Amino acid sequence: MVRIRVLVVDDHRIFAESLAAALAAEPDVDVSAAGSGPAALRCLERAVAEGRRFDVLLVDSDLAAVPAGVPAQREPASAPPVTADGIALVAGVRVSHPEVRTVVLAERDDARRAALALQAGASGWVAKDCSLSRLLAVIRGVLREETHLPPALLTGVLRELTAARKHRTDSERLVESLTPREHEVLRCMVAGLGRKDVAARLFLSPHTVRTHMQNVLGKLGVHSTLAAVALARRAGVRPADLPNLPGQALAGDVVERSGQLA
Repeated sequence: MVRIRVLVVDDHRIFAESLAAALAAEPDVDVSAAGSGPAALRCLERAVAEGRRFDVLLVDSDLAAVPAGVPAQREPASAPPVTADGIALVAGVRVSHPEVRTVVLAERDDARRAALALQAGASGWVAKDCSLSRLLAVIRGVLREETHLPPALLTGVLRELTAARKHRTDSERLVESLTPREHEVLRCMVAGLGRKDVAARLFLSPHTVRTHMQNVLGKLGVHSTLAAVALARRAGVRPADLPNLPGQALAGDVVERSGQLA
């Protein structure tokens, strides 16, 4: 009998343990539970090291980044991304463990968040109050490369995905208008570098970098670094691959002071 290895990720311990116990009653299901995104990532890494990979992740859509009462800590740029919620965890798992199928467990129907979950890489979105037989059908279905959504959400999710694609297309068109050098500067901005750090990386004067940054903002039709970075991310622009230097912002931080380019 082929066994299915499932990891339940939910910061409500009673729910997570109850669901794990219910699933474990199935003869072909092995279950573990984790109470946070970082804990789930550690479980996945340990399972890989021990040669017993998980097949399916069941993730709470409203998962907290860290357990209540525990202060969040900044991770180095080389570390896996800290998960801000269940959807962020889905996106991180898609990158670090692409073989794992993820299903989001939600307390309420929300077409926008369901669409975000699918875009992040989820294979399913199910209500927390669904029946055990329904959840098992979804688990087995996603392992057959199926995508599962509640019928009531289909129209709303399709509408959200269509709108998201339009915004992405518009953003891509604007980014394509940049020169190669301006695109380089934009990637540095997405990585969180200020004007002086961009100048040092690209061997340009700060004045020249400032001109490039102003040109980028003008071509993208925005008025701030934050808006430019948000548009770039929608267009799929990746941050420049930079080492963290002393006193330099961590990759992914956006540097902007009083509305002025740093």
